Amino acid sequence: MNENIRLMFTPEFFGAILLPALIGGIAITICSSLLGVTLVLKRYSMIGDGLSHIGYGALSVAAVMNLAPLKVALPVVVIAAFILLRLSESSKINGDAAIALFSTTALAAGILVSSKAGMTNDVSHYMFGSILAMTKSDVILSVVLSVIVILAFIFLYNRIFSVTFDENFARATGVNAGIYNMVFAVLTAVTVVLGMMMMGALLISSLIVIPTLTAMRICSSFKGVVLVSGAVSVASFLTGMMMSLLFNTAPGASIVIVNVFFFLVFSVIGKLLRRPGIS
Repeated sequence: MNENIRLMFTPEFFGAILLPALIGGIAITICSSLLGVTLVLKRYSMIGDGLSHIGYGALSVAAVMNLAPLKVALPVVVIAAFILLRLSESSKINGDAAIALFSTTALAAGILVSSKAGMTNDVSHYMFGSILAMTKSDVILSVVLSVIVILAFIFLYNRIFSVTFDENFARATGVNAGIYNMVFAVLTAVTVVLGMMMMGALLISSLIVIPTLTAMRICSSFKGVVLVSGAVSVASFLTGMMMSLLFNTAPGASIVIVNVFFFLVFSVIGKLLRRPGIS
């Protein structure tokens, strides 16, 4: 462990690898927690998991075709988010069933193409995450897009709030709920694709769901849940990263375990305070 601590603070490792990972990771976790509040309250929490599987399929196909993975995955996942949102609002097919249909198909396609091309190991980090392997361009892209997502959320906060809690009332007051749902779908798709680099397709939904559920244990207002969710998400990320470096564990899995720990602690605190939450 002492050797790991010394390694963390060497200029070569900290400046070139750890610091970019921390900057990109914090940006992504904040975005995930902000969007997660609305997704959980609107019962769309599994859309993050579905989009991550679709993203994995797109990234795998792009890698096999020697194309820029993110440039291919982003538009594909955005389009998928639009389609899933439409299907979730339609009575013809259940939202969860639509997510399962699209996500498993895309995941199977990605695995099939990468295995046929003999690149299973090359694209495995899209499945399990590899935050320490983020390049400078990955970090810059993550930060820029994350800032756009955060600013959009802040600017549209009141509209998002009204559409989240009572979409019919929002429409009656003149709010074009359809447009805001579409904007939210785009923001979610961007966040999921960025988060896959850090957490992988299997774990990215945890960044969206768990911090929100944790905040809801002690908060009874939308703004409170948003703020606490963001704080818990960043704290879980930093703690999980430190655990990963100290004990040589997988970063993504370590972050999830810390998130679950915070959820359990906040659940106990919530019971002691007898907070009903907003769910």
